[in-house]
Amino acid sequence: MKVTIIGAAGMIGRKLAERIAQTGALGGQGVDALTLVDVVAPDVASDFNGPRVSYAADLTEDGVAAKLVADRPDVIVHLAAIVSGEAEADMDKGYRVNLDGTRALLEAIAALPDYCPRVIYASSLAVFGAPFPTKISDDFNLTPLTSYGTQKAMGEMLLNDYSRRGILDGVGIRFPTICIRPGKPNKAASGFFSGILREPLNGQEAILPVDDDVRHWFASPRAAVGYIEHAASMDTVPLGAQRCMTMPGVSATVAEQIEALRAVAGDEAVALIRREPDATIAGIVAGWPRDFDTARALEAGFRAENSFEEIIRIYLEDEMGQTA
Repeated sequence: MKVTIIGAAGMIGRKLAERIAQTGALGGQGVDALTLVDVVAPDVASDFNGPRVSYAADLTEDGVAAKLVADRPDVIVHLAAIVSGEAEADMDKGYRVNLDGTRALLEAIAALPDYCPRVIYASSLAVFGAPFPTKISDDFNLTPLTSYGTQKAMGEMLLNDYSRRGILDGVGIRFPTICIRPGKPNKAASGFFSGILREPLNGQEAILPVDDDVRHWFASPRAAVGYIEHAASMDTVPLGAQRCMTMPGVSATVAEQIEALRAVAGDEAVALIRREPDATIAGIVAGWPRDFDTARALEAGFRAENSFEEIIRIYLEDEMGQTA
């Protein structure tokens, strides 16, 4: 099986490439060739035994999408995106990358005869906007209230339509907010959810820009990779024409996050959180969903953590080499 990861320099892309390199497989199927692409050249998965290619490319530029699919990869993982805060600040860039880039990829696939790859599309909870019920079910309408959410919703519709036409075999993954993200913060409005845990666990001060009662939907980076692994080999026939699903996760308030941090790392870690309200971030987050009934994804075999303490312990194990 040949696998191409677009957006491979990002956190999930890197971890997915590392996982493929370690196991030589994706979703239980052997990987014979691995291609990693991003706007900056991703690190090559050096442990991978088969042919591997890594290069920088912008999916929105003429001819790039055709190059990406020229060798007819069996699985294409499309992670490349401008994240929520940046897409809101720069509308043109957000639509160019998140919508036009996705359309260019799907059109390049459509241009190749006798070719129908599995395309795994990274979507987002931002496709839902208030007002919504306390727990959002699988049949709730897409109601985005940000440019990023709108772009991702349009990508979902494209994935459904191209799958319906038999051009590709799509699986759309609405990722929970991934927490705890390793490394430095990015421009996502959700970055503080990781920051208030990651920084204290590393002995550093963290800024909390929202109230303690803000509730959101989370999963670990390990779960995120697991979603993609499962999507690569699952039976898509039961999905019918609706190819996009909200992934399982953990619903928690900021206060519950902090108490989970206290339980794992003690009062000293919690004391490193400094409250500094930010009306812009609070306004964006206020329009985000808080809890989900993910029966469809669970039935399809997707899994995640069961508690926030588990999410923190996974970070300590995977990123810091500790068993808490």
